[in-house]
Amino acid sequence: MKRLALVFLLTLSLIGPSQAADSTPVKSDPAWLTDSRASIKAEKYDQAVKQLQSANETSSADWNNLMGYSLRKKQPRDLVGAEKYYQAALKIDPNHRGALEYYGELKLMNSDLLGAEALLARLDKACFFGCEEYSDLKASIQKYKSSK
Repeated sequence: MKRLALVFLLTLSLIGPSQAADSTPVKSDPAWLTDSRASIKAEKYDQAVKQLQSANETSSADWNNLMGYSLRKKQPRDLVGAEKYYQAALKIDPNHRGALEYYGELKLMNSDLLGAEALLARLDKACFFGCEEYSDLKASIQKYKSSK
């Protein structure tokens, strides 16, 4: 029984609090996170980039993920910059589900199917019981494959 409880607690710790760009804010989130998520939800990516640059929370996986997401979505897109920030987010938190999903999307934009599938495999491990990020990237990969 103790072993089962330990496995359960370890599983919960692996799930972690990583969130996607469009996740519902948590009451204790810092203002820069809440504000930049609101800008992203409103598709104001240039504004989100400015908010994130002002916060300059480079040691945060969430900050790097949102910066990558905003650079990937804004017009004109900055895919090279986005990749740099996704890589930084994953260096800080290798299981950051949002960064894994969005970096996979970026890989598909760059016609790197193998890279996207590798990130999907990492998401499969990070999402022990399945998660939205895994399902979304899997669907994007299937769509990509069917368009080729």
